[in-house]
Amino acid sequence: MRTFINFLLISFMLVSVVQAGPAAYGICQTGCNVVTVACYAGAGATMGVTYGLSVPASVLACNKAAGLCMKGCVAAGFAPIP
Repeated sequence: MRTFINFLLISFMLVSVVQAGPAAYGICQTGCNVVTVACYAGAGATMGVTYGLSVPASVLACNKAAGLCMKGCVAAGFAPIP
């Protein structure tokens, strides 16, 4: 029984209270969207418009950058908040 109690005490000491960052995730997603809209505007396009099969390379570059930005937001969502 004593070994079990020691195990629990050590386990509780190793666990730290960490809050995930859902607010940070949302802020990051918003930032990505703002930059993506600006990228589209710089490319002379409108975000959300369907181009069919002939998508301009500049729009594809904006999409790729937006995807990478959103991927980075996942890390922000799970990063601990001090």
